[in-house]
Amino acid sequence: MVDAQHIPAVAPDAKVAVRDLTVRYGNHVALKDVSLEIREHEIFGIIGPANSGKTSFLRALNRMDTFTTGMSVEGTVEFSGHDIRTIKNLYALRKRIGVVFPLPVGLPLSIYDNVALSPRLRGVRKRADLDVIVERCLRRAALWDEVKDRLKSLGSLLSGGQQQRLTIARALSQEPDLLLLDEFSIAVDPVTTMRIEDVLKELKKEVTIVLVTNLVQQARRLADRTAFFLMSECVEIAETEAFFDGRVKDPRSVDYVEGRFG
Repeated sequence: MVDAQHIPAVAPDAKVAVRDLTVRYGNHVALKDVSLEIREHEIFGIIGPANSGKTSFLRALNRMDTFTTGMSVEGTVEFSGHDIRTIKNLYALRKRIGVVFPLPVGLPLSIYDNVALSPRLRGVRKRADLDVIVERCLRRAALWDEVKDRLKSLGSLLSGGQQQRLTIARALSQEPDLLLLDEFSIAVDPVTTMRIEDVLKELKKEVTIVLVTNLVQQARRLADRTAFFLMSECVEIAETEAFFDGRVKDPRSVDYVEGRFG
């Protein structure tokens, strides 16, 4: 078995390589025979209607089946060239793969401690070092200027949009190589959504991002390539603009992005 701490930082061909991935919840097939690759430092968009398997795909990338009753995964997911099923240190794997869920998941801690938690867990103890990490992550999440004078306040007292950016800051404090975003803007106002999108455009210089979104225009604004999921299958993958100018093979892809169904 491979310890995630010894995985090479850069994969030779792809950051994530998925082969024949099938996800089940009991007898229900949520995702069927998906194969794709996600490149280093790209924003990889995933679009599709509800119950098409998008969230299940993210769960499989982060081995959430380990803690999800009835969820089973078949196939292979390689992260930085190694099968994630062979990684024995699950915490080390998840340190490398950050997740932001649809609704802000604030810990019952101060703003500061929300961001400092992960560094403390990996052994950072000096206050000066933690201060640097907290400020850096809050700045990268476009939140620092709004909260720098109240870092001791509870994170749960922030507005919804601020809490979602705090969630992003907390994910970044793990120093991930891969960031999974599942409908991050579902409970965020349009102005804050655009601010977070600007953050993501900058972050892709440092991390690889997988963006699940029901907003096809958001995928168009952010994603380098986009995958279209439908009825538990990956219908096709293309450069994002191809979905919006008709240069795709399956007519269902065009129908979806043009709002004919979904």
